This record gives sequence, C-alpha cells and structure tokens, in this order.
Amino acid sequence: MGNPKAFLTIERKEAGYRPIHDRIHDFGEVEQTLNQNDRRIQASRCMDCGVPFCHWACPLGNKPPEWNDALYKGDWQLAYELLNATNDFPEFTGRICPALCEKACVLNLMEHEPTTNREDEAAICEHAWEENYIHVEIPERNGLKVAVVGAGPSGLVAANRLNRKGYTVTVIDARENAGGLLRYGIPNFKLNKDVIDRRLKLLEEEGITFKYGIHVVSDKDDIPAIQNDPTLGKDTVVTFDELSKKYDAVIVCTGTPQARDLKVPGRELEGVYFALEMLSQQNRVLAGEDFPKDQLVNAKGKDVLVIGGGDTGSDCIGTAHRQGSKSVTQIEIMPKPPVGPDDPKNPWPNWPRTLKTTSSHEEGCVRRWNINTLEFLGKNGKLTGVRVQPIDWKPNPEGGRPIMVEAGEPEIIKAQIVLLAMGFLRPQQPEFPENVFVAGDAASGASLVVRAMASGRDAAKKVDEYLNK
Repeated sequence: MGNPKAFLTIERKEAGYRPIHDRIHDFGEVEQTLNQNDRRIQASRCMDCGVPFCHWACPLGNKPPEWNDALYKGDWQLAYELLNATNDFPEFTGRICPALCEKACVLNLMEHEPTTNREDEAAICEHAWEENYIHVEIPERNGLKVAVVGAGPSGLVAANRLNRKGYTVTVIDARENAGGLLRYGIPNFKLNKDVIDRRLKLLEEEGITFKYGIHVVSDKDDIPAIQNDPTLGKDTVVTFDELSKKYDAVIVCTGTPQARDLKVPGRELEGVYFALEMLSQQNRVLAGEDFPKDQLVNAKGKDVLVIGGGDTGSDCIGTAHRQGSKSVTQIEIMPKPPVGPDDPKNPWPNWPRTLKTTSSHEEGCVRRWNINTLEFLGKNGKLTGVRVQPIDWKPNPEGGRPIMVEAGEPEIIKAQIVLLAMGFLRPQQPEFPENVFVAGDAASGASLVVRAMASGRDAAKKVDEYLNK
C-alpha cells in the first residue's frame, strides 16, 4: 500500500454523468472520466484488507487491491497486466458491470463509500490502449481446431483463451457482427460500439476467424422458419453434430434468445414489442442500417410504457428519451425494493437488493411497483393504452411463491408503445456429443456479462483439459 491512511482522509469521488440536457440528445456514452491524478488518488483508497471480499464477490476473481496499488503508484502497465490476468476484456466490464466487488468492499460496510473499482478498471484499460500496452500476440499453433458458437461475452472470452493456448479458433455467429448482447442489447450510451470493434480487430489479428450469418441448430428439421427464409443461403444452417465432427471441440455460447412474453388480451396489437426489438434495432440504426418506416420501433412523440424493472427496462427508458418520447412510465409486478443503502435480507458482503436509480431513470420516468398488467387496449389494431391493477403479495401458507392479491381498482395507462422487459427464458439444451461444451447464459440462463465472461473462461479450461487427455 502506497498510502495506508488514504481511506481515512480521502472521500469517494465518482466521475459522474454528462448533464441530462446534453446527453438525452445523442447516444454518446453518458459516463464521464476523472483526470489521471484524481483517478490515482481514488485508487489509493483501496486498503490492504486482511480478507479482501472484492476477490470473492467478483465472478472473474479480479484482484482490485493489487491493481489499485499499482495504479496509485503510477505503474499503469503493471496495473493492466494484473487486471488482464483475470479479466480478458476490462474495457467492457469497466463500463457495464454493476461492480459486485464494490458492494463487498470493506469500505462499503463502514462508510458506504467503496473504492471506485469499476471506474479504475475502465481507466486502466483505456490507458493501456493509449500507451500500446495491449498489442498483437500470435501464439504457436498446436494443430487442434475449436469452434465457438456465439460471439457474445462468453464466446469471445472462450475464443481468446483458447487462441492464446495455440488452438485454431473459429467463432460462428448468426448475426452480421460479433458482440452478442454487448452489441445488440446494450445501448451505445452505455457502451460505445467502437470499444467492441477495437478489441475484435485485435482478436482477428491474433488469428481468430469470425464467420457471420450462420445458424447453428440441433436439428434442421426443427426450424422451418430458418430453413425457409429466402434471405439465407442453404449453407447458412449447420447442426452441432456436423460441427462436432469438423472440429476437435465445440463451445456453445448462444445466450438466452427467448424473451419472457406477456400473453394477455391485446398482445397482438401494433405497438407491443419485446425490449430487444427496440434496443437491437436502435443499435443497428446507429451502425448505419436502414429499416422501412413501417418496421421502425420508435418512441418519438409517443407515451411509452416499460414493463419490467431491471437493467433492460432501464435501457429502454434511456433509448425512448433519445428517440423523443412524450412520456415514459415503468411498472414492475414485484414490490418496491428497500431504499437502502443497507438490505437486511442480504447483508454485507452480499449484493444488496435495494432500489437502483440509473442514469436513464434520472432523465425522467414515472416508476411504479406492485402493478399487474391485465390487458392491452387498442383501436384499429394499434395500441392506445394498457389496463393494469395494483396488487399485493401475501405469504403462501404452503410455502413457495407468495400469493398475488388485488389491492386496488383497475386503471388505464395511456401508451402507444409497450416494451416488454421481463427477462429471458432459460434455454433447454439438447444432449450434445462428448466434445461439445456449453457456456455463458446458454448454460445458466440470463445473468450478468461478467458471469458470462467467467463461464467462457471456465469452458475454455475444460476444453483444453479435454483435448489434452
């Protein structure tokens, strides 16, 4: 520790967000950065804890005390090497991770002012790119081939790890570019896509091959919608069985493609969309893709209702603002979380399930909890409103899920667009050949990007062990 008393004399200082009146007019990243001197001072607050719970809380096992100490001492290269030893892509997690390490930080227990690990992580990585600490490394090939199906966070980490070990890695993805949720789910105002492209360019230069527009399925006969799509060539659909015979090993990193639906009367009305229909399309529009006017999911001049209180719902709110929505309301069927900062049901060092207010919420949004959706209302096939009802939850005398009970009269929320952000269904994987492995959300169901990355790393290790038996 360069300054063992810093945590006693220096307060937590965050970079903060761009002013609301400025940021809602573009899709540039909302988060600002501190200058290098302030960033080093913040790193000095990291203590030499007897038991550093940040290690335990991070799915990747990151070691903030070590790289924060190097950062404070001005050794940015060492800081990056320590960070990169456990985290393949800190430029991603440094922007979008909820920072589980910070909630487990001892300083969070004492003063609710943890070390700024996530911001420090992002700063270290950006400095590493600027100073060319990150450069092309082409390993000696071992003659074995691995296919990674899915170019999201878990797939990219698995591909990177195996490539570094000398395997010839091919990444296959159904979309037109790599990144998965990072590219097609997370808005640009949280993660600029140039950050992804910069890393992809390096991975390609290091020998990883990316193939796009290829659908990998369990059985071609089970997907007539894909087979009959006139926009796809006959060679764009392959099976996992075919891949397992062509490659020495295959890793399935296809994520959780099926969003949770809300099948109430009126679901077929124009104006009711899954959240990713809007988020993915907006990211594609910003990348230069054109869509027919009748296919655009745009909130300009409309009242927007977001159903679902998680991060995806928050992303919809921020996107709706930037598209020029008239109003935004977010409803959640579950009770309002405690305001915090403490959560008696999940005490430190566990993640506190307290009320979260994002940058998108700060931009303007009516938020309501314990609201059940009864019906989508419309006229001439188009959405005009949503009939909802306040509810409450009572303990189930038989145990298990609480019982929902009515707590008020039904009402109508005016809306011309509804965005369903209620999570994703866990995929049911078939029985794969022995040399096929599953990682990320495809294995666990929807979770955090940092957990998907950790799963990709673990899958790469399993593949390496399997092929070296």
